[in-house]
Amino acid sequence: MNWEDFDAHFDRFTRTVFRLETLQDYTAPGEAERVEAFRCGRPRPERSVRTSPWLARIAVATVTEAKRWQRVRVVEEPLTGYTRYQLAGYAESQAAGEEIRIVRRTAAPALATLRRDFWLFDYSPTGEWRGGEIITDSQALLDLQAERDLALQWAVPLNEYLAQMA
Repeated sequence: MNWEDFDAHFDRFTRTVFRLETLQDYTAPGEAERVEAFRCGRPRPERSVRTSPWLARIAVATVTEAKRWQRVRVVEEPLTGYTRYQLAGYAESQAAGEEIRIVRRTAAPALATLRRDFWLFDYSPTGEWRGGEIITDSQALLDLQAERDLALQWAVPLNEYLAQMA
């Protein structure tokens, strides 16, 4: 599946979209400079519903269309620089309407098994997006739902996690 096909699914879902993130570092085109600026303490560029088509899409889906947009981020401590960068950006996504929860991998032994990312899309070991696959096999879908449920069981809301870090 190419990027355009993947992107179109966010306009087609009818009730809920869920994202599980398990890697501690990702590689996205054009993001390296922003991550490095963040690591150097420079302010992040404004990212809001007004400036970001992605955040506007989340807001329309969650506010206007009453859909759920959920994400669980599995973190390993100490946090990587990339994970810190991601956490800072989650506040903007949360403001747009995305429900973001964080789970420490050490919160429960079963969380050690969560090693793949999905919106039912794969990432390479280096975190580069390499396409996606639509899963229709019933057992494979049940397995992914079980991973989602496990992550949600142990995850806490983003603000609660950030407060614990302070």
